[in-house]
Amino acid sequence: MTNTQELAALVGRLQGRRILVAGDIVADVYIDGRISRISREAPVLVLEQAGKTIIAGGAANVVHNGATLGGCVTAVGIVGKDADADGVRAILADAGVDTTGLVTDPTRPTISKTRIIAGGRATVSQQIVRLDNESREPLGRETEARLLHAIDAALPGVDGIVLSDYGSGTITDAVKEKLIRYARKHDIPSIVDSRYDIHRFAGIGYVKQNDSELAAASGRRLKNADDIIAAAKNLLLELHADGVLVTRGELGMILVERTGAVHDIPVTDKSEVYDVSGAGDTCVATVILALASGIAPADAARLSNYASGIAVRKLGTATVSAEELQRTIERA
Repeated sequence: MTNTQELAALVGRLQGRRILVAGDIVADVYIDGRISRISREAPVLVLEQAGKTIIAGGAANVVHNGATLGGCVTAVGIVGKDADADGVRAILADAGVDTTGLVTDPTRPTISKTRIIAGGRATVSQQIVRLDNESREPLGRETEARLLHAIDAALPGVDGIVLSDYGSGTITDAVKEKLIRYARKHDIPSIVDSRYDIHRFAGIGYVKQNDSELAAASGRRLKNADDIIAAAKNLLLELHADGVLVTRGELGMILVERTGAVHDIPVTDKSEVYDVSGAGDTCVATVILALASGIAPADAARLSNYASGIAVRKLGTATVSAEELQRTIERA
């Protein structure tokens, strides 16, 4: 097993790896409101807007983490012609991401999740409501063709591929098949993180699921590590994958490999967890960069375990830098 000193040294190998991330681009919007009074129209709070922040979410958060960890990342997905798209593009461009693969479809809004945060001078700020906005219509033929063209332009020379499927329709069958086929043909690592329909992704290299997603996919309760390992093995065989990585929150991770090896990886830091939002995206970005660097799958999972541990101690969908990751492992 690689010791922590050796593991910390591996972080340097992530730098400069070319990664393509395709998936559902999301704008996480936070509107900060200061409590003013009770409305005369209804028994609800009246808030005065004090600020608005846009953060890269969904597949865009995988992209952002890949860039802050040192990768050369190309983002491929669909955005609308709106302010949310402008906000996400600006965030990713500032991180050095290639955003030429973001296809604009003016008939669809950029997928957004707007959180209203209320607070006052004498109260703790907290989220009171979330407003989601996305099109439920399948991608039009022209939009899908433009998306496939963007993928064709981005694929040559990539070292790893991520499919980030939040269930919003970007990963069509044609997109999925093109990416998986390319990865297998060119013997480069690929990983999928699919929230609702992991069974679609036969032929993928690696699968990332959290324990509740794996339970839903297997159709049964997973009461302990043995149940998780059994379900992961079944999924691995079904998809002909190279490995299945299952995240378990405060219980760490379990990696099951095609070779039969099973790695139970405990959580790296049991200090206070502030927010689990986006930790899975950090995990996926770290794993694909490590695999693309030729790092062994078990060590890739251990690196991602440390990176996820950093992310959950930050509020909102957060990114992790290579320097943070290396320092954290060295301190361990």
